[in-house]
Amino acid sequence: MTTGGVQEAITRAHREEWARVVASLTRRFGDLDIAEEAAAEAFATAVERWPVDGVPPNPGAWLTTTANRKAIDRIRRENKRDDKQREARMLSDDDPPEPLGAIDDERLRLVFTCCHPALAMEARVALTLRMVGGLTVPEIARAFLAQEAAMGQRITRAKAKIKAARIPYRVPSAEDLPARVSGVLAVLFLVFNEGYLATGPDSDPVRHDLTAEAIRLTRLIRVLLPDDGEVAGLLALMLLTEARRTARVSASGELISLAEQDRGAWDAALIAEGHRLVRERLAAAAAGVAPGRYQILAAINAVHTYARDARDTDWSQVVALYDQLVRIDRSPIVALNRAIAVAELDGPEVALAAVDRLADRLAGYHAYHATRADLLRRLGRGRDSRGAYDRAIELAGNSAEIAYLKRRRDQLG
Repeated sequence: MTTGGVQEAITRAHREEWARVVASLTRRFGDLDIAEEAAAEAFATAVERWPVDGVPPNPGAWLTTTANRKAIDRIRRENKRDDKQREARMLSDDDPPEPLGAIDDERLRLVFTCCHPALAMEARVALTLRMVGGLTVPEIARAFLAQEAAMGQRITRAKAKIKAARIPYRVPSAEDLPARVSGVLAVLFLVFNEGYLATGPDSDPVRHDLTAEAIRLTRLIRVLLPDDGEVAGLLALMLLTEARRTARVSASGELISLAEQDRGAWDAALIAEGHRLVRERLAAAAAGVAPGRYQILAAINAVHTYARDARDTDWSQVVALYDQLVRIDRSPIVALNRAIAVAELDGPEVALAAVDRLADRLAGYHAYHATRADLLRRLGRGRDSRGAYDRAIELAGNSAEIAYLKRRRDQLG
């Protein structure tokens, strides 16, 4: 295999195996620090050895075995285990553990461990993005619009708190699930978003490994909580978004906007399933059950995917749904997305005024500047539009999105 092929195999293995290796080590050793560091050492060893020895027949098993050895070596070096019988069992017992919780899924248990209510919500999300999603600290910092050093410290403190509080590695009991699920859904939503539009400059622009894993775990949570509206809403949102994945990036590696996508290339089965879930939630809303954030976002995506052509989109319904969403989620990003819909309904000038009011809170967010650039272009303000495109390109991390923004900027002449 060529050097490039080996590096591609290592990258693919990292994306596919990181969470599984970390979950396996956490289950065996009960320590997130040991799990993460041993997994990282195993992947570093792969980078060193695979180009020389070749990619093993089963990369995942090789990584797991190597990571286990690294963890054992660390425990022996640091001599942290006073209970020698426990250490001896841990070093030699490879039998699978008894199932824990309603669903025996290691990564789902890891998600619930990282999302324990003893941790602040932002710490839960950041830690799970790192341990389960395999995102780097810079990627997580970009997802939070936060400084990299501060994000690293947040993750370190969260791991220390789990260890000190002896938070168990398991899916909670049925009575504890409702109180725990909101943090888990927030994590899975961000994992999916990172896959949908990866922020890492060296990543593929769309990471199907992350979107697929987020959908898989959300399906498992729906089994645990079949009547939870927000679980159903998040699953519908993911499915309707994932249905458009293959139409989102051109053969040349450029992002394709929703309006320009080939709707015939969308996954009809995923759209049908997503629409069915949205209809179920609309029926619940009609019965007086107020929809939550994910249900409203799913409904917005359903409006887009019902339209056979972008020109058929019911923008008045989209804006009305955003008006509902703003009442329960006052984040500036929701306000920005609402302004994009307003531009289609009331024109770019009205939308630009709304966008400009977000300047203080979104100055470091590339999509804010990309939105301004498009609105300014539509208003004929070419010089201002070019400046906004330049700032968006400077801040964006996704290669396909950068290619799209550069083309749009260069079309200004």
